[in-house]
Amino acid sequence: MDVFVCAGCGAELTAPVSRVALPVHTHHGGWEQLHPPLMEPATYAVDPRPTGPPWRLWEEVGEDTAARQGVYAPVYSVSFGARNRIVIAPGDSRSMALIPGKCEGYCRGVDGRAGPNLACEGCGRAVATRMDDCGLWQTVWLEPDAVVRRPSGLLPAGPPPDWDDLEHAEHRVPPVETDGSWSRRWEAAVGVALAHLAATTGGSPVTLPAGPVAELLGHAVDRCLPAGPGARSVGLAGPGIRLPRPRPDILLVPRHPLTGEPWRPPVDEGAVVPLDSGVWAYLAHPGETAPMPATGVLPDGVLRDDYPLPPRPWRPLTPHHDAFEDTLVGLPAVRTPRLRRYRDAYREAVFPGSSC
Repeated sequence: MDVFVCAGCGAELTAPVSRVALPVHTHHGGWEQLHPPLMEPATYAVDPRPTGPPWRLWEEVGEDTAARQGVYAPVYSVSFGARNRIVIAPGDSRSMALIPGKCEGYCRGVDGRAGPNLACEGCGRAVATRMDDCGLWQTVWLEPDAVVRRPSGLLPAGPPPDWDDLEHAEHRVPPVETDGSWSRRWEAAVGVALAHLAATTGGSPVTLPAGPVAELLGHAVDRCLPAGPGARSVGLAGPGIRLPRPRPDILLVPRHPLTGEPWRPPVDEGAVVPLDSGVWAYLAHPGETAPMPATGVLPDGVLRDDYPLPPRPWRPLTPHHDAFEDTLVGLPAVRTPRLRRYRDAYREAVFPGSSC
C-alpha cells in the first residue's frame, strides 16, 4: 500500500491506499443527481489522459495537437490539464483544506472548474481538487506534480483479486438501482464497451447472444450500431465460462479490476471488447432471481411472491452518450475513413445539425 505526501513539506495527504484500475465510469455520471464516492475505501487509480482545465477549442488546437492529447476526432474542446492525476475517495484524504475562492460548482457542490481547490495544511501548496457536484462521482484528484508517492509499510487487507474472483456474488453489479432506475455505472460501462465494439467492427452491425446479454444490451446496441446484412457475431467469454463454439467474431470480456487489462482466452488472438468487471460478472453469473416454491428457510436469491415486486426501469437500458462519445474519440481507430463516417452519421442521428 502507498501514501501520498505533499511535494513541498512532506505532510501525509492520504490514508494508506492500494492501486486499482481506473473505473470506466469515472467521468460519466447522471446529470443533476448526487453520486456516491467513485473509489472504494483504501484504493486509488491513475488517469493517464489529460483531464480538467485548461480547455481549448478544437478549432484553435487542430487535429495533430489534439491527437497528442489523446483526442482523434473533432470535439467541442480539448483538455490540456495534467496527465496521470491520482483519484482517491474523499474519505481517504488527510491534512487538506478547501481554498477560498476556488469552490465554484453548478448547484450542489464543487466541480473543480477553477483548478485545484484543496491546499496542504502544512505549507499551503495547492495539491488536489475536490469534486462532488451533481452529476459527478465524489472524488479527490491529487495533482501529480504536487504530491509524491511513498510506500506505507502496510500490506493490503487481503490478497489481490484474480480472474476467478469475478465469479463471486459480491463482485456483481446489479443493473437496476433501488429506486427502479438504471445503474449509472451500467449506463457508462455499456457506453464505453459499445465505443470499443464500434471501433472493432468499423461501425458494422452485430448480433448478440441470446440471454442476459441480448435482453439487457440489445436496445443499447440498436441505438449505437446500424442494422443490416453482414453482421458480426458477439459472444460473452471470461473466467468460469466455456468459450462459445464456434468462436464468435468478437468476445465481450471483463477488464481486470486491478490492471484494467482485458481477459483473453488461452492461445487466442481474436478480437475482444472489454467490459467493466462488475457489469460483466452480472451478465456471466446473474444468479437465481425467479420465484420458486420453497419450504423451510428460503435460499439466498429466491424471491417470495407475497413481497412487493422489485422496482423496474420505465425504459430500456440506454448507453451514456458522453461515455460512448468520449471513448470513441479517444481511440485512434476513429481516424479511419469508415469509422469517421460512422461517427458523423451517429452524431447527426443523435444531434441533428451538430458541427462536430
